[in-house]
Amino acid sequence: MEKEGVEMDLNLENITLEEYEEMKHNVFLATLENVKAWARSNSLWPLTFGLACCAIEMMGSGASHYDLDRFGTFFRTSPRQSDVMIVSGTVTKKMAPVLKRLYDQMPEPKWVIAMGSCATAGGPYINSYAVVKGVDQIVPVDVYIPGCPPNPAALIYGINKLQEKIRYEARTGKRVTNR
Repeated sequence: MEKEGVEMDLNLENITLEEYEEMKHNVFLATLENVKAWARSNSLWPLTFGLACCAIEMMGSGASHYDLDRFGTFFRTSPRQSDVMIVSGTVTKKMAPVLKRLYDQMPEPKWVIAMGSCATAGGPYINSYAVVKGVDQIVPVDVYIPGCPPNPAALIYGINKLQEKIRYEARTGKRVTNR
């Protein structure tokens, strides 16, 4: 392009202080990893994996009153199109292999949110022989949302925490959760 008379050089020595201040407000500098993390964190596609009463609250968060779409979160029904699994409800030992298979079918990078006390620690069914004592025994969990059942605002807060975690991992280059 320099042959045609267009020079691709940014010379900051010949600009005034006002132009420099204006340029600071209009020029965006970032690394490619930070841009990828921003795009990933603002376009989460969770897999709908509702098992109990927490699933109703998860559905309510996608409805018009809370509207998860404004955060770039669109529920998917296929694990091959999802990057977040929201486990909402009681996980039984019979359902655990299915959950693991769906998790394995998700493409990398993938994250897991445990929603409700049943998914995080077994809930009121902790003494049952058929209940898994927390979904973290099956898949690695990134964000825990307490409550029985947690309201949609708590799920939105958990998704915001996951977005912060994705950006932090890209900024520092460290994984927060062991996989």
